Amino acid sequence: MTDVTPLDTSLVAANLSKQPQAPTIEYSVAMPNPESHLFEVTLRVQGWSEPMMDLKMPVWTPGSYLVREYAKHLQDFSSTTEGDRSLSWRKQSKNHWQIETNSISDVTVNYRIFANELTVRTNHLDSTHGYFNPAALCFLLPGFESNCYRIKIVPPRPEWRIVTTLPPVSGQEYTFEAVDFDTLVDTPFEIGCHDLYDFEVMGKNHQLVVWGKGNLQPEQVIRDIQKVIEVEAKMFGGLPYDRYVFLLHLSGSGFGGLEHKDSCTLNYPRFGFRNKDKYDRFMQLVAHEFFHLWNVKRIRPKALEVFDYNQESYTTSLWFSEGTTSYYDLVIPFRSGLYGVKGFLQGLGKEITRLQTIPGRKVQSASESSWDTWIKLYRRDSNSDNSQISYYLKGELISFLLDLLIRAKHGNERSLDDVMRLMWQKFGQGNLAQNNGTKKSVIPANGELLDNSLPSEIGFTPAELQEAIESVAGVDLSDFFARYVDGTQELPYNQYLAPFGLELVVDETNEVPSLGWTLGVENGRDMVKFVEAGAPAQLAGIDAGDELLAIDGFRVNAEQASERLKDYRPGDTVEVTVFHQDELRTCRVTLASPRPARYQILAVEQPSLIQKQNFTGWLGVPL
Repeated sequence: MTDVTPLDTSLVAANLSKQPQAPTIEYSVAMPNPESHLFEVTLRVQGWSEPMMDLKMPVWTPGSYLVREYAKHLQDFSSTTEGDRSLSWRKQSKNHWQIETNSISDVTVNYRIFANELTVRTNHLDSTHGYFNPAALCFLLPGFESNCYRIKIVPPRPEWRIVTTLPPVSGQEYTFEAVDFDTLVDTPFEIGCHDLYDFEVMGKNHQLVVWGKGNLQPEQVIRDIQKVIEVEAKMFGGLPYDRYVFLLHLSGSGFGGLEHKDSCTLNYPRFGFRNKDKYDRFMQLVAHEFFHLWNVKRIRPKALEVFDYNQESYTTSLWFSEGTTSYYDLVIPFRSGLYGVKGFLQGLGKEITRLQTIPGRKVQSASESSWDTWIKLYRRDSNSDNSQISYYLKGELISFLLDLLIRAKHGNERSLDDVMRLMWQKFGQGNLAQNNGTKKSVIPANGELLDNSLPSEIGFTPAELQEAIESVAGVDLSDFFARYVDGTQELPYNQYLAPFGLELVVDETNEVPSLGWTLGVENGRDMVKFVEAGAPAQLAGIDAGDELLAIDGFRVNAEQASERLKDYRPGDTVEVTVFHQDELRTCRVTLASPRPARYQILAVEQPSLIQKQNFTGWLGVPL
């Protein structure tokens, strides 16, 4: 029996009485003139007791690793107290406002946010709807991240409905509550006349919310989403939520997704649902964002364990957080029966083709790409393909090889699925079960009140990630990581495909001699969009941004150039005429050999019995 010192409740009460009373923080978001694209925001803080109030607008939002400077859309800032008496304030930095409150307890802040950027990570308001991410709309009060944040929506018209996964406040119309600022940031809002479809999976409530018109077939999409949910839930052993919302914006040509703990926002071309390839791409987007329920939202790198909304958070592990998720966005629809083995292998071939045609794969590693996401991936320029790769793409193919490695060693008794389950148990599920997803306060025997502010998920380090993969694989992967994760050596596809009776085949049917350029049309002009380092075009002085005019004295446009070049052979010299910064220039270019058109994963000619067994154990059908 353990001796327990009785707790002095009077001492505890005294300590509690010394704690400052947490203020109430409530936002009101109105949109009286939606056509102006301006959200009118009111922040009211009651119970304030400090001489100064600091307000900081986040510079980024979790899941989208770029400093987006949300404060640039803020205007008309003012601060008052009771009786509309103005309070003095100053701007301390790009996203930091400071108000002289002189311990006044009731502070009101008014400002407007311009919202005319329809992406999954920003805000959009027009005559048909209002959509916002709280990171791009709401201030954080430093030191009060753990406070409850209430938010009231004031729709401009009675018919506009509100969709959010925040719980409503009882007795207060259109008012919702987040248990802390992280939860507020993680919860987008959709207000308007959208279409809403309810469905159920595994006893849990789900909604598909669709804004915009297009050729979407809701019944088919919902059936396929249900399949995706079931496959992913089976993999992880259940669904870590009570309700989930798929928020879909149908746009002219947008594409993207952003994950949240109990919802996701998707942006997709409005007429992209009839064509099979485009529909499959949409379902891969759904599978990707839903897989983030586990990988990223609950299993995340140590650097993202606690969010710093004021600056970048650096990690070398996005190749796993995003890249492995990208691998599964091909796998999950296949397992859901949305396409077959042929479609799955074709999808992998397309991804390999993408990577193998990017010169930057020989320059930047997957871990470096992860680290530099803040300055490179989303800030592309004319040299990007020469100097970098996407951790989504490279991480996807690293994950593919790791899956094959584990399966081959263990006869398909183990796979990358087991790595994901182990990561879930170590860094997500177990800790959530222990803490019940909440932060706790601990009162030790001496009566001092301590705040245990550990987050409800435990972030993993790169070493812990490698250890988890090695424990499932049963082999030391130090060399693999040094070569392919932290290094830039070419991925050895055939080494890992061979045990499954497959090989990577280069399609060399391309007849077009290479200049090492990429052409496109911009504002009606035929432009050189990219020039590969060391390629014939660069050696001849052609630059990205040049306007293409002629080849060997004959007018040519971007669409015709490849066909025109078929009349030449590697080693031939041609004259390419361009406008270079409005100066007419003719460059002599010596053509190189054609580049591979694509890479395909095909069956070997005479697979062995073991290869056939491995293939069937992996994909469920005969080779």
